[in-house]
Amino acid sequence: MESEKPQGMRIRQGFQTFMTQARGDTTFKEKLFDLINVDVKLDKITPTFHNYKIINLTDIHIGQWVSPDYLDGIVDYVNSLNPDIITLTGDYVSYILEGYEDALLDSFKKLEAKDGKVAVLGNHDHWNDASKIREILKESDIIDLSNDVYTVEKNGELLNFSGVDSCTVGMDDIDKVLEKLPEEGISILLAHEPDFAETSSKTGKFDLQISGHSHGGQLVIPLVKTTPFRFSYSIRYPVGAYKVRDMIQYTSKGLGTNSFWLRINCKPEITLFTLKTKQRREIRIE
Repeated sequence: MESEKPQGMRIRQGFQTFMTQARGDTTFKEKLFDLINVDVKLDKITPTFHNYKIINLTDIHIGQWVSPDYLDGIVDYVNSLNPDIITLTGDYVSYILEGYEDALLDSFKKLEAKDGKVAVLGNHDHWNDASKIREILKESDIIDLSNDVYTVEKNGELLNFSGVDSCTVGMDDIDKVLEKLPEEGISILLAHEPDFAETSSKTGKFDLQISGHSHGGQLVIPLVKTTPFRFSYSIRYPVGAYKVRDMIQYTSKGLGTNSFWLRINCKPEITLFTLKTKQRREIRIE
């Protein structure tokens, strides 16, 4: 899956084409995915950012299981939730970008959030054409946060969104992020690969890291709520919420699939994070 090397792209492209032709109905239906509500409670969250809503989309992998029409349905649903900001954490394509550029652009343009849209790239985006993906993001008014920082200011208070580029392809630069990151405010990091939390948590600068990459293993064991299938850079934190030092790490199951469509007890996911004021740090997941 994620560990495949770029030289295997031709074989994977052929397999993707076969799977796409063989797939059945991919009409958007709400029952096909989970809306996971995550309340993030931190001491430093004040009434200014209480109930601030962040919607995360990750691992769309358009063309595998997610069709352009299905992606449009996702966008309409996300917009109906009236988010304050939308975050996207990479792998917008699988092995084929050609023919899907317009579909991504049209859907991404339609995404609406009060404080904008921010994104980082995943390994598959680099394996295809990172420059084209960045162009699509720019034309969609989505801020590319690869090794960068975007700050929302309200009532003189700061909510910092940072991002690192994909560490699978060696494009991450946490030092560059730290140089730009304000000392004040809440700090949320977007990182496609969840195991980057081992690096980001050591800085002591981030309150929450949002990731994808693993697809939840595409199989989650009931009750245990984890997966036996773990891949590069998602071995430690494959699905759901974790406490890593003083930072919360959250790994989404993502929207699409890679290679095979099969998901067992692991429905596609849209994640809604809601910031909450509290005297001590904790998370609640429904």
